[in-house]
Amino acid sequence: MKLQDIDIHFDVQTDSNGKDPDSASPTLKAYHQLLWSKPLPNGQEMKLEIEKNFLKWGDIWFGCDSITASFLHWRFPLKEYVEQHIPNFAEWKKDYWHKTYTIGGSIIFPMHPWSMNQARGCSVKICDRWDLTLECIRRFYAGEPTPLDKALEKDREFFNLFVDFKGYVDFFLLQDCVDENYNVKFALETPLFVSMPMPKTLEEYRMWIDSQIDFVTKRGRRIEEYIQKS
Repeated sequence: MKLQDIDIHFDVQTDSNGKDPDSASPTLKAYHQLLWSKPLPNGQEMKLEIEKNFLKWGDIWFGCDSITASFLHWRFPLKEYVEQHIPNFAEWKKDYWHKTYTIGGSIIFPMHPWSMNQARGCSVKICDRWDLTLECIRRFYAGEPTPLDKALEKDREFFNLFVDFKGYVDFFLLQDCVDENYNVKFALETPLFVSMPMPKTLEEYRMWIDSQIDFVTKRGRRIEEYIQKS
């Protein structure tokens, strides 16, 4: 497979045999290998390999991580209400996952106990929200405390590869998550780092889901533009 073979619309659920695509989709791993094997902001060059069904560079092992969230796997207070009030909910959910389980909705993190992938999914102050996760990463570079400090500190060597927050954002083509000054754009206007920062109404939930699809669409196009320029 070559970089130009990446299909930004490919649903990585289709080749994961009913398992979690983050770990089971060979296409997703191949796409990440091709996209991020390139020069790093610190002057090194990342050359990812696929070994023992994982991504690897040097001594660092990587796992794929979906960076969208429907909250439907959480103890989500609004969950039953959402299921009852969104018409054709099963088809709606299937369509959402089809649109977001693409390369635009995925990233890589170093893989180890209490990794960023695990920590952000287990923190009740993050709830798997990518905007809050990215704000934690921004503050980490700025030397400010966050709910993900333990995981971020474990991965300091990894984050040093990008020199600063701008380097991280630009490397992983995350510019649609920030404004022109590289301040994180939040999809929900909840207070920062409070417990269970989830939508409280059906309207907020719809806005959240629309923001997730919009982000994946924009990042997919950005990835496509990067491929064309390469």
